[in-house]
Amino acid sequence: MTPPPDNGQSKRNRRDEAREKARLAREAAARKKRRNRVFAIGGSIVAAVVVVGLVIWGISANIQPAGPGPKNMASDGLLLQGNAKTGAITATKTDPIKAGGKPTATDDSKLTKTVNITVYLDYQCPYCDEFETTNASQIKTWLKSGAVTYEIHPIAILDASSLGNKYSTRAANAAACVANYEPNEFLAVNTAFFANQPQEQTNGRTDAQIIKTVQKAGATSSKIPSCITSQKFKSWVGDATNRALDDKLPNSSVSKVTGTPTVIVNGKQYSGSLTSAADFKSFVTSQASS
Repeated sequence: MTPPPDNGQSKRNRRDEAREKARLAREAAARKKRRNRVFAIGGSIVAAVVVVGLVIWGISANIQPAGPGPKNMASDGLLLQGNAKTGAITATKTDPIKAGGKPTATDDSKLTKTVNITVYLDYQCPYCDEFETTNASQIKTWLKSGAVTYEIHPIAILDASSLGNKYSTRAANAAACVANYEPNEFLAVNTAFFANQPQEQTNGRTDAQIIKTVQKAGATSSKIPSCITSQKFKSWVGDATNRALDDKLPNSSVSKVTGTPTVIVNGKQYSGSLTSAADFKSFVTSQASS
């Protein structure tokens, strides 16, 4: 016959076992909590490092190192003059703006025998196209006769209108390449850019298409294509654009560019029709006699 259990001893054993299990459970829970805390801290550090890295990368990607501007655009624009005897249109030669330097305004005290026309334009701007297409022929005629000077300032304010292609900046850079290597072909290239202007909210033209336009217009220097594809003067385009948008426009009463085209004749802004050559001619004539 099996003897009955010793109830007192069994109860103590069960209590001791229960206490031991509870202790082990508490220790296991404490170890798990410590592990989770370590992993959480480690994960936070890794996440923070990733975020900081991305921020640094983003800043670095958007900072363009200052570079020199193109030759013959010391004013941020290229000044064209004509010879009444030969009909030749030539660019005024200047040194480039040094890296991190400031532009030098055209000295209009030396241009007292001409009407001086200045335009700030964006090659993606449809209104610039209207003005240039309407007035290109008569401006060229005035230049050939020596009656006017024409200073063209390419800027880039419509990059968002070419579906990520940043055509405004790339076209302004291409114009700067022409100014640097074949400045006397600048007017023809300027006209060609508007004749081949892409519509807003479409993909801007490719580098190959820009190069073809430039070459067909007469700027055939072998150095221009690589200047265009490398965007050699991209940082200058950004600087020149910011100056036009933020600073008073030299040799004028205009406080800053608020839209393109901004057309100035002998220091006064033209606010007439962009599609009437007669209106613009009348304004130029009035400034010549004032």
